Amino acid sequence: MESLLLKLAPFLKILFAFAIMLAGMRLKVGLGLSILTGGIILGLTFGMAPMPIALTGAAALGQKSFLFLAAIVGLILVLSDAMERSGQSARLMEALSGYLTSPRLRLVFFPALIGLLPMPGGAVFSAPMIKTVSESMSITNSDRAVLNYWFRHIWELCWPLYPGIILTVALADITLIELISKTWPGTPVMLLTGWFFFLRPGVLGAGDIAVAVPQAGPGKRAALRQGLPLLIAICGAIGLESAIAALTPNIAFEWGVLAALAAAVTCVMVQNTQLGLPFLKQVLAKKSLWSMLFVIVAVFIFKDIMQVCGVVEEMSRAAGGGAALIASATFLPFLVGMVAGINVAFVGATFPLLLGVLNTLGMQDQTIPYLVLASFCGFTGVMISPIHICFVLTCQYFNCDLAGTWRKVVWPSIAFLLSGGGVFWVLLTLSV
Repeated sequence: MESLLLKLAPFLKILFAFAIMLAGMRLKVGLGLSILTGGIILGLTFGMAPMPIALTGAAALGQKSFLFLAAIVGLILVLSDAMERSGQSARLMEALSGYLTSPRLRLVFFPALIGLLPMPGGAVFSAPMIKTVSESMSITNSDRAVLNYWFRHIWELCWPLYPGIILTVALADITLIELISKTWPGTPVMLLTGWFFFLRPGVLGAGDIAVAVPQAGPGKRAALRQGLPLLIAICGAIGLESAIAALTPNIAFEWGVLAALAAAVTCVMVQNTQLGLPFLKQVLAKKSLWSMLFVIVAVFIFKDIMQVCGVVEEMSRAAGGGAALIASATFLPFLVGMVAGINVAFVGATFPLLLGVLNTLGMQDQTIPYLVLASFCGFTGVMISPIHICFVLTCQYFNCDLAGTWRKVVWPSIAFLLSGGGVFWVLLTLSV
């Protein structure tokens, strides 16, 4: 009994920290403060003293990844606010209304489009578009948040520009095609589960999403003009990311995203000269901007405390022996994904362990099936994580109850996880 408790100790500590975070969110003490408190408790339970925790937090805020993310989210909010305040979002909806005749397609299109832009916190980019396109629909803010969050992430397992995929192929020493050709079912599964749980007629009736019959829109040229900032942001980020990776790999790809977003903001300001400098001052003074940035601060501090206090290493030791392979391919990626809320975290923290176990057991020929299983499990953890930055920022934007909205994501995430088990079984059968 005592040895069992010792093995379970790391997992119990993590669950305790998670419970504290969820309780704080439920009691509305603030998302950022709840996550920050959970991180401090996690560090204390894993043996860190207060001073190392404080130093770890300070170091986290000096990292390039944090500074890039803060800048990216800040520019996203400026761009979104500029398009909304100038009426350009509404004009874009009007221009596209003749092409997006299905109300359900309208709810899916913009999150899926922005999903092609691999930027952290990108769901806050499409949130204003969901708000605009659903203004005349009888749906709750919680439903808007879920739709925006879910369909923003449909490409995560197959779009080659996502850092998690790039890191996976680098660790496993395989090609992008080898991996993506096996993980691609994740996208249609995300679409199908999203439709079944959030969009099918039994969930959203025709009366709930009824909109005026679209008239003939202003035309393609008007749609292109109103959507130009979005095209600059998406195409520019993807193009610059690819160019940086190919030509100057020593330069961080985030510079490409920042340059594209800055160009998109400039485009909006030029197209809407009435905004001017006072608008930028008002945006920078908004409480919502700084509260979102504080959430990012809390997430990064939490992530670094988790790394420094050796959470993953303790979980790995606890799952040793014959259970190591199953644990490293399923439970550990899921748990790390849920705790960290980002794909790179579960890939970087658990895939080296999984690859090492496969090599030890002489199962190198089954590497890809197990990587696919771990990817589905880890991504399910990320999607179900209440501290996923996209989920947190989306709920913050729509001002909806985080716990109630989170419950809506649980069952579709479980369905997605089960589909990953099916894909793994097929790949394993074919590899034998």
